Amino acid sequence: MRVEPRRRRRRRKKKKKKKKKNLKREANSPLSLHRMDMSSRLLVWHELAESCGLTTVQQGLQQVWRLMLLCLICRLCFTLGGLSTVKHVVSVLVGMYSLYLFFESQMLWVLLLSALCYLALLFSRNSCTRGPFLSVVILIYLLIGELQLIDMVTWHKIRGSQMVVAMKAISLAFDLDRGAVNSLPSPAEFLGYLFFVGTVVFGPWISFSSYMIAIEARKPSWAWMLSSVRSLLKSQICLLVSTCIGPYLFPLFIPIYGNTVTQKWLHAYENAVSFHFSNYFVAYLSEGTSKLAGAGFTEEKDNIRWDMSVVKPLSVEMPRSMVLVVTSWNIPMSRWLKTYVFRSAMKLGTFPAILVTYTASTLLHGLSFHLGAVLLSLGFITYVEHVLRKKLASIFSACILSRPCNPGCGHQHKKEYWVVALNLVFSFLAIFHLTYLGSMFDPGVDEHELDEGYAAIHTIQRWSELSWASHWVVFACWVFYRLIH
Repeated sequence: MRVEPRRRRRRRKKKKKKKKKNLKREANSPLSLHRMDMSSRLLVWHELAESCGLTTVQQGLQQVWRLMLLCLICRLCFTLGGLSTVKHVVSVLVGMYSLYLFFESQMLWVLLLSALCYLALLFSRNSCTRGPFLSVVILIYLLIGELQLIDMVTWHKIRGSQMVVAMKAISLAFDLDRGAVNSLPSPAEFLGYLFFVGTVVFGPWISFSSYMIAIEARKPSWAWMLSSVRSLLKSQICLLVSTCIGPYLFPLFIPIYGNTVTQKWLHAYENAVSFHFSNYFVAYLSEGTSKLAGAGFTEEKDNIRWDMSVVKPLSVEMPRSMVLVVTSWNIPMSRWLKTYVFRSAMKLGTFPAILVTYTASTLLHGLSFHLGAVLLSLGFITYVEHVLRKKLASIFSACILSRPCNPGCGHQHKKEYWVVALNLVFSFLAIFHLTYLGSMFDPGVDEHELDEGYAAIHTIQRWSELSWASHWVVFACWVFYRLIH
């Protein structure tokens, strides 16, 4: 009974994709590039809004409205009070139903991972190394699942939920080792945390203590509702930009044409922008669903602020440094990596700890060559940038570190023109790296290839077209750092 609808969806997607390609070809034709007046441009925008904008918004809402409704139901059930065990069971059941809505029978792999995590914690309940032990168990499961048990299309579909469940379980294990959580939670508490409806599908990671606070359910307020709706609206805007503006940025929206060489970089920037905003879409959506379900607030005395922040787009699109880009891309995951991976690996040294952190992130995302290449490249880029700027800040006694200095820092030069100019140079260098790294995430790639993940040849080809420029620049910066060190 599901074959026909899927075929119709594929035909509709093919027609939509063909229409987009025709629109892109029309926008990039010489006549369009050099003679398009404002009226012609408005006509193209109108056609793009009809063929892409309305369809994108409609499909986006169709995919998430049931999840938002489940978050509201869960929140109201928590507000009604009752035994904590009942609340945990409600969290488990609603979370499992949301997984079924998105993944159907494929949700069983997420359930299997959750059961395995609890069994591993039970087995090691008297140990003081539950964090490392569970991390190894999860890594083995993920590797066996991806390489042997699960087909690639299914794996890439459930990868996000698998990653969130793994991060929650590992963080709980380390918190048990460190005494932040006193004892192993009951099965209802553990599964309620892992399947919390606000985070189980799109994320983000939240700590076990945050979940326990969420089920206490402060009574609904206008501030809660407005904050949730604001995040969800931002997610839909980012989806529109990713789908209908990013791929047509030059010259349809920004009249920059360029020659053969610059066209490659402009196209790479379009791909990067489209990919960035697809990440913002998921980030804001996860932020909105978390708030709707009752998580994502801080309490100061009697004042409750719904201030969860998953992403900072301005810090990515107009970056001070690649270090801030990494921490602003996914704030909860960055916090998780710093707390449970980087600090644990610091005894190996700073650079090895950075490599371990990015390797852990790569493994959590799955054995994908393009993601692994990007994440490991980011590790080298951020390390070289950090040590170079730290050395230059020491030599010139200037506020040119990767992160903004505190007002009372000991640097002599703070806001002089040359300090601002040097920081701008590093900002443009960060945009250059982001364009290069994002060039492979082509929104026009074949749908089947997207389902299975980009092939290694795709990554190599894209970076070859850009002459491996970012890697050469990082190498040059590292050589310069060694010369002045």
